[in-house]
Amino acid sequence: MGSIIIHILTPVAIFLFIALFTLFAVYAERKIAGFVQDRLGPMETGKFGLLQTFADILKLLQKEFISPAAADKILFALAPILIFTAVFVGFSVVPWSADFVPANTHTGLFFIMAVVSIDAIGILMAGWGSNNKYSLLGSIRAIAQMISYELPVGLSLIAAVMITQTLNLNDIAYAQGILSTQDIYFLGIWNVTDIGGIFGWHIFQAPHLIVSYLIFFISSLAECNRAPFDIPEAESELIGGFHTEYGGIRFAFIFLAEYAMMFLVAMLGVVIFLGAWNSPLPNIGPLRLADWTTGLYWGIFWTLIKSLLIVAVQIWIRWTLPRFRADKLMVLCWKILIPLAFVCMAISGIWRITVMI
Repeated sequence: MGSIIIHILTPVAIFLFIALFTLFAVYAERKIAGFVQDRLGPMETGKFGLLQTFADILKLLQKEFISPAAADKILFALAPILIFTAVFVGFSVVPWSADFVPANTHTGLFFIMAVVSIDAIGILMAGWGSNNKYSLLGSIRAIAQMISYELPVGLSLIAAVMITQTLNLNDIAYAQGILSTQDIYFLGIWNVTDIGGIFGWHIFQAPHLIVSYLIFFISSLAECNRAPFDIPEAESELIGGFHTEYGGIRFAFIFLAEYAMMFLVAMLGVVIFLGAWNSPLPNIGPLRLADWTTGLYWGIFWTLIKSLLIVAVQIWIRWTLPRFRADKLMVLCWKILIPLAFVCMAISGIWRITVMI
């Protein structure tokens, strides 16, 4: 009976977290955009505009269901659910702290890549089912972009997996801190197993993984359709892209999926490359900072802080860089990021058999 309750409460907790994160992230994005553009952002609804996102949610919930007369009713209705579910399920295998993971599976990284890819099917359903040329063009652009950028994402993650020798995200997290069961070497030469902290992160265990993480981060922006890779939703060209015809709660699900995807890719990058739930503070002689800041609640705290910092960078980039042209977007992927990712993967193989032997 207890296991059944846990299986029910876990997805509810994940959904509540996504909803609360979206409320916070939308407000933060508006404020950061205001700061970048030298304006205030939302100020009217609540103190400092804090209730603005709550007002937006109430507005969306009160709107009626409207489907275009010529739309494919089934595809149109199912698309937002599939888009959100694909991202929602991805949270099930990501560890928040030591052994604190909804589903601790040996193929966690493979699973998350597989289920998140289903997102593209939902976007195609939304574009085709809307029976709108702008929606269809937006969905085709989105799928071309997502399928292309999944390659550098996957290759950059393979480069890290070749170093860790496991697809279990919980084990990958353990291998980056003082709780590791194997020796950790900073740049392959300095044993930092007992020191931990930032020195144990994967990007410092093998220096080429810094490049792999940059490839992953840039590609993940394109996967999320975030500026400067927001061509599928280009308001100046396609009105709103694949979700042009959506409103009310259906649009809310697509919106939730976008922000959930932002946090998911940020958290995945943290787990694979940036120490996961391990403390960034090292043990320095009698100052056992890593020991003092490692544990269940500390792990959740570090995971949240690191992930939210990455989300803040995603938002900052959106309001700083102009949108890429479609052909330049593909050139960046196929001629720059993918070859670089292959080079990193090759270096991982060499590093594994020469330095980590």
